[in-house]
Amino acid sequence: MTDDTMAGTPERFAFDFDSRFAALLSVLGIRQDTAGVLVGPGTLRVRFGPWVIETPLANVSGVETTGPYSPWRAIGVHVSLADRGLTFATNARKGLCVRFQEPIRGGEPLGLLRHPGLTVTVADPAGLAEKLSRRL
Repeated sequence: MTDDTMAGTPERFAFDFDSRFAALLSVLGIRQDTAGVLVGPGTLRVRFGPWVIETPLANVSGVETTGPYSPWRAIGVHVSLADRGLTFATNARKGLCVRFQEPIRGGEPLGLLRHPGLTVTVADPAGLAEKLSRRL
């Protein structure tokens, strides 16, 4: 997490892993200990195995609960062809789409593609939505 003047302790939101896909995700380096969302002092940081996104909380422009999804279109890392949105998914049940004022990078190693939103399948999407909404 980066430091700034906002006080507070980072809060971690774990991903909700569907056991049917855990082995496949593990091959990609995505496990309970390598995946999570941290919200804390002024920064949103998402780690999904080798993929890491970090942006100021001030860049978050909105949140929306989404799902269910088709497993073959959601599980793992996906970029939407329709809107370039990025998805980090560990289940097909439910997630939270976080929208950004300035698109973020993180779907590919060179950072050439920017994403206007990021969907994460955390265990507590309502809690994450509440935490992020308080910062809007």
